[in-house]
Amino acid sequence: MKNHSGTTIIRNGQLIDGNGGAPVPSATVICKDGFITYAGPTASAPTAAELSNGQSKGSADVRIIDLQGGTILPGLVEAHFHSTYFNVIALEDLDTKYPVEYVTLLAAANARLALECGYTAARSGGSLFNIDVWLKKAIESDITAGPRMATSGREICGVGGLMDWNPDFRKIGMEGLVLLINGPVEARAAVRKLVKDGIEWVKTYPTGDAAAPDTNDHHTLCMTFEEMHAVVETAHNHGLKVTGHCRATEGIKNALKAGYDAIEHGTFMDDECMDLLLQRDVPCVPALYFEYASIQRGPEFGMSQQVIDGHQETLDGGAESARRILKAGGCLGMGGDYGFAWNPHGDYARELSFFVNYVGFTPLEVLTCATKNGAKILGRSQELGTVEVGKLADLLLIPGDPLADIRILEDRSQFIAVIQGGVIKAGKLAAPAA
Repeated sequence: MKNHSGTTIIRNGQLIDGNGGAPVPSATVICKDGFITYAGPTASAPTAAELSNGQSKGSADVRIIDLQGGTILPGLVEAHFHSTYFNVIALEDLDTKYPVEYVTLLAAANARLALECGYTAARSGGSLFNIDVWLKKAIESDITAGPRMATSGREICGVGGLMDWNPDFRKIGMEGLVLLINGPVEARAAVRKLVKDGIEWVKTYPTGDAAAPDTNDHHTLCMTFEEMHAVVETAHNHGLKVTGHCRATEGIKNALKAGYDAIEHGTFMDDECMDLLLQRDVPCVPALYFEYASIQRGPEFGMSQQVIDGHQETLDGGAESARRILKAGGCLGMGGDYGFAWNPHGDYARELSFFVNYVGFTPLEVLTCATKNGAKILGRSQELGTVEVGKLADLLLIPGDPLADIRILEDRSQFIAVIQGGVIKAGKLAAPAA
């Protein structure tokens, strides 16, 4: 991904730098060749004339962006991104609804949309086929626009578990979505296939979900500890990280004891889970707005009352677990299973508003989770997540104050600019598409 060549001064706005501290009310951020060279009070910032002094005539111009009282933020991080999900209504829509060629085009469109929504980085939460690996290559080569990505691929689940819903008599495999395993030997083999695919995160399914109430609901285990340990041992041997869809309490414990590097959802956490999570500082991505959207809009799409009741239980448990993690100083990321018909791509910032208005976080806490913590989960804290000298100029410039009303992040049509490496990729200041 090419950086901007030259200097940009962003001024006349407040700075929320992502570290969780109070905003700088009258701030300036200066970027040179795609990196941040100054971030702080305007009174201490170099002037445009000082920055231009000594440069050649061709490079003397300094681009100035006047925010007119708006806000400078780090680019947001979507920490549970399904680029290959598109208006999913039933589980069968995954893997069998569209051919891989069409899913690839949908994934590219979803990635561009995420960037337009202010998400300059994302971590895959599982991908059909091996699309996310190639999507990342296309984004980094400037073939298409999208977030800086940490990739996942096909997911791993025990036979008969949550992701194994096609009955054998149909003779339809699930190879594009999931690698089904029986026992530790097959678990190791599945990871080795993913190693060859070139992924970074191995996604697994230790537990079920409210969406499957019959045999794999949110209190059901879908992998054994031995299988999970085999996944972790093999993945870590190859330098990969492991995460898992973990709702049931025992599934969370098994994942943490097996050495998982992150937990998705972490819904029903008891004291032992909390201790294990905090001891190793394992991040958790609750993805709670998905549950709320399922409850609110599920009836439109034929969800049974049993499934909706399961989502309500999941929402209540997940919200309480998220509050406990935040209070204890754990690492929470923002991101959440977008790509379902009732929870479509483009609504990403509703997760942020939801955590303020329903879960009870402050806007500043949520923004820290969506920036600094997101970069930590990606393993790129040295480059991304905060507005600090030396980091990549991945920024979101918006009108207004998200600390007063975080819902302004939901309306991408009002964004001033979405910036990656100093290049304006979206927003009102972006060049119109050719």
